[in-house]
Amino acid sequence: MVRIVTRSDVEAVLDLREVIEAVEHAHRQLVLGGATQPGRACAPIPGNDGLLVPMTATVDGAGGVKLLADLPGNPESGRPRQQSSIILVDTATGRPEALLDGAVLTRFRTAAASAVATRALSNPDSSVLGLIGAGALARAHLEAIAVVRPIRTVVVWSRDPATAQAFRDEMAGSGREICVAETPVEAVQAADVVCTLTPAVDPIVRGAWLRPGQHLNVVGAPPRPHHREIDAECLRRARVVVDSRHTALTESGAAITALREGAISEQQLETELGEVLAGVCPGRTGRTEITLFNSVGVAVQDIATAALVLRHVAAKGLGVEIALDR
Repeated sequence: MVRIVTRSDVEAVLDLREVIEAVEHAHRQLVLGGATQPGRACAPIPGNDGLLVPMTATVDGAGGVKLLADLPGNPESGRPRQQSSIILVDTATGRPEALLDGAVLTRFRTAAASAVATRALSNPDSSVLGLIGAGALARAHLEAIAVVRPIRTVVVWSRDPATAQAFRDEMAGSGREICVAETPVEAVQAADVVCTLTPAVDPIVRGAWLRPGQHLNVVGAPPRPHHREIDAECLRRARVVVDSRHTALTESGAAITALREGAISEQQLETELGEVLAGVCPGRTGRTEITLFNSVGVAVQDIATAALVLRHVAAKGLGVEIALDR
């Protein structure tokens, strides 16, 4: 039997603190041998500018694949730019176990990965969070970063002032001061931790704006070499940690452009988050160092989170079971 897990089922059981721990464990297991994650190859869709991105991983006996569809034209017709589904299988038998909607799961695992990187790389007393982007991913990031750092103030910027204002209104009851920045430089320079959360093609954040001791989570850009939220100077000035070397070198527009411009070398992209978590490579080496987590998103995060969701869904009797072999 295969359990069909809807978006509302996922929302009913997701606990962000649990997702943070699951994502951290998964990245560590990539180094320690308890997880595998092959390099992926994106498939362009003939006739439009869409991409299909298969993301396969195993971790702690769970295995599966997320299929991400990235279609930049979707918002014009009122559809989300990215949609995804996740298939989990029993790795002992190959039997399919579940099909899960990927939207909420992806949002929370992305925020969880940023929280893991923030806990590993930022200064422990970081209390001001800067958000570049004010949508659903920004809300998830505020919740996630506040789990690992004592966030008291949030400075948010969006291209659409109404979106930033809506974020402030919604988060007014969070117990934190929520400020709307008029410019991205204002949000960046005010913050101890900066999260970039947009599908930008051209850089929004400039390295010249950064100040000593900051940490950046650069996680909004899709897996496209011509999209980047930050300029090359950001990477040049920072101690960079990536989610995956392969992904950074093949899909991260920020990394690919900085390499092409000669601002950085491949050596500066060698450290993966799991290696920092496992103690194989150093993270932050000093209080004034600028650290930067560059992430396009990787499959091990999805599979670890999906397995966590499936355990809770099954325990609560949620979802619908169907037989595919009839």
